[in-house]
Amino acid sequence: MKKAQQQHIFERWLSEHQGLLFKVVRAYAFNDHDREDLFQEISLQIWDSIPNFKQQSAVTTWMYRVALYSAMAWSKKERKHQDKKQPLHTSEHVLSSNVSQAKDPRLDWLYEQIANLDEIERSLTLLLLDGFSYREMSKALGISESNVGVKINRIKKHLASKSFEDR
Repeated sequence: MKKAQQQHIFERWLSEHQGLLFKVVRAYAFNDHDREDLFQEISLQIWDSIPNFKQQSAVTTWMYRVALYSAMAWSKKERKHQDKKQPLHTSEHVLSSNVSQAKDPRLDWLYEQIANLDEIERSLTLLLLDGFSYREMSKALGISESNVGVKINRIKKHLASKSFEDR
C-alpha cells in the first residue's frame, strides 16, 4: 500500500469515526493530558494497522478493536508509571473541544461508572452503547458471543443497582 493511499484512508476514517475514538478515550483516560496521549496512541496504532486491514469486518468494528486494544495497553502502561507522574496544567486541548459544551450529569455519571468497570466490561459497554451486535462485539474482543451476553447482563444489573444507590 502506498503512503498516499494510507494517508487518504486514515484521514477519511478519522473524520468519519472520530466519535468512536473519543468514546474510547474518555472511558480510559481521565484528564485532558492523558486523553490527548491516548488519542495520539490510538491514532498511531490505526495508522500502522491500515495496511493489515483485511476487510473481514466493518471498518467501525475493526477501529473499535484497534482502539480498545490500544487503550487497554496504554492503560496498563500508565498504571506502571503512575507513581512517577506529576500533574501538568495545560491550556486548550484537542479533545476538550469535542466534549459536549452543555454538561449532562447523567452522562458524567455513566462515564464514571464505565471507568470503574474492568477493561473487557468497559469495552463491551462502549460497543453496546454504539449498537454493535453480540457477534461484532465477540469478534472485536475475541470472546464468545455467549460470554458477551453474560457479561452484558451482569453489567446492566450492576449499573441499575448503582443508579438506585446514587439516588
